[in-house]
Amino acid sequence: MNMARYKTDTRLLVVAGVFCVLFGAVGVKLSIATIIMPLAPQQHQIAPQVPPIPKSDPKGMVANDIVLPQVHRASIVDRNGQALAISLPVAQVYANPQEMIDPQDATRKLKQVLPHIDAAETLRRLSSARQFVYLARDISPAEELAINNLGIPGIYFEPGERRRYPMGRVAAQIMGGVDIDDHGVAGVERFFDKRLDSNRAPLTLSLDVRVQNVVHDELQSAMDTFQAIGACAIVMDVRNGEIIAMVSLPDYDANDFGHAPADARFNRAVTGMYEPGSTFKLQTTAMALQDGVAHIWDRFSSVPIKVGRFTISDMKNDHFDPWLSLPEVMAHSSNPAAAHIALDAGAARQQDWLRNMGFFARVPIELPEAGHPIIPSTRNWGVSTVMTVAFGHGVAEPPLAIVRGTAATANGGFLLKPTLLLHDQDRTPGGTPVPDTDMAAQTPDAQRLISAENSSILRKILRLDVTKGTGDRAESAGYYVGGKTGTAEKIGAHGGYLKHVNVSAFTGIFPMNAPRYAVYVMLDSPKPTAQTHGWTTAGWNAAPTASHIITRIAPMMGLFPDTAHQEAIENSLFIPMRPPVPHGYRALGPGNDPGTMHLHESEGSRHGSHHGTGEMTSEAGHLARMHAARDEREGAMPLKKRQERG
Repeated sequence: MNMARYKTDTRLLVVAGVFCVLFGAVGVKLSIATIIMPLAPQQHQIAPQVPPIPKSDPKGMVANDIVLPQVHRASIVDRNGQALAISLPVAQVYANPQEMIDPQDATRKLKQVLPHIDAAETLRRLSSARQFVYLARDISPAEELAINNLGIPGIYFEPGERRRYPMGRVAAQIMGGVDIDDHGVAGVERFFDKRLDSNRAPLTLSLDVRVQNVVHDELQSAMDTFQAIGACAIVMDVRNGEIIAMVSLPDYDANDFGHAPADARFNRAVTGMYEPGSTFKLQTTAMALQDGVAHIWDRFSSVPIKVGRFTISDMKNDHFDPWLSLPEVMAHSSNPAAAHIALDAGAARQQDWLRNMGFFARVPIELPEAGHPIIPSTRNWGVSTVMTVAFGHGVAEPPLAIVRGTAATANGGFLLKPTLLLHDQDRTPGGTPVPDTDMAAQTPDAQRLISAENSSILRKILRLDVTKGTGDRAESAGYYVGGKTGTAEKIGAHGGYLKHVNVSAFTGIFPMNAPRYAVYVMLDSPKPTAQTHGWTTAGWNAAPTASHIITRIAPMMGLFPDTAHQEAIENSLFIPMRPPVPHGYRALGPGNDPGTMHLHESEGSRHGSHHGTGEMTSEAGHLARMHAARDEREGAMPLKKRQERG
């Protein structure tokens, strides 16, 4: 009996010992797994409505690869990887009131996490007889986790995302915006809507936010100084068409797109239509040289031209020779002389040139807002139209079109397609300039419209306009700026011309000895100051603004002032105001001006048919009405045939 009991106790002790060892092993294993070395939960173990928490990146190591969980719309970055637009994970909180145990307690707890919600309204919704009610929208992941930890039955989450623009006002009109469903409605957000939704890799733009900020600061300063009602500025790489900066003022915070006023959303650089004024004389000169109509030693009359009751003349304080060489026409910005150059070319050549240079069509840029220019009917393109278009009146173009045309005259003669996308080649700012002969190969969209020889001449003429002409205040020491000023009067809402209310602009290139960047500055309705001695023309406001911009942005892009070789560089860019006539040539000038004959023939034709000045007045009146209507609708600045000097 005792032996049997002893055996039984021994077996029980053995079994108990085994269980102790097993439970001890399990306890040790649990301690290691939960306390000492806990394992991260598997993805399938986490509730689907609770998103993963993004990893911290304090050093910005993933700036060029911004991809957040539960976000499908790709980010947008500048050429250096700075985020311009990014979608953040958010959630919508909803409930099934039928599953609520204590709506009042649930409301109290939700109010602690979401203090902005209306407690009374939330309680009413949670107490309703419905099965689905929204409680809050676009809450952060942290708020979502906090609500989830409350453990309230009947509370659910719906994942979503919210578009944010970390740089605020920087490139706001370029960014555009998205609607409540995250679909692009303006700017690159709309243009690349499908791409941003289908490919999560960041979209890299050609913009440089550093340059964009500098241009914005300088343009805002000029706008404030001259009390302008609007302004825009553009910086473009003349080798590949990349837009480095594009600023339109006034602007707005891109995060508040839906509440921004129309005038702030209006992108003056691509949507605004403005008379180019004397900046268009560059195209007239380029046309004459390239088509063999004129040479640099030819001379053209600066005497006022009377057409019916209209007179084309220069400003009353302009005192220069009645016959000007081609470089002098540009440097002095003479309207009658430019008109004579265009008369020598004729209407057909002028139309073909402007059409080939893209001035008859919408500028090809990745912005849906890019507008179509306003131009006269080609059927009514008479002598008066030829003359006024020659010095930038009678047409209205977006500023980007002027920049594109200016770049073509200086980059070896290539018309480029402007782009907001970063090219695969030449990703390094400050790299070696692309030779003229290689540009077409490296930029497939480039079209050569001007010979290398004529482009070299035009560079010298543009440099002359800054060293000795109307654009002298655009100079920036060591950067050898070249460019052209332009000023045009505005038309009011009722079609009348507004005296002393101008749109002033400067279009230029730097450095002229090795062209890299085009710079354009426009001020809408600037006021005179003591420093401008009462003037509101571009040489007094737009030109110095361009100088300030160039001086500040050039080092950012790897360009530094070269003063050590100044004499050699200036000699390479030198062109005399009055080039000598080569042996064996008969220069255009007094007694040899086919344009004057064309003008006299036109006058005789009009008088014979009793049309008087109807051609000029009807065309000008038609365009004026078009401009006035567009001005009232969009803020575009229309044309004016006026006495003007750059």
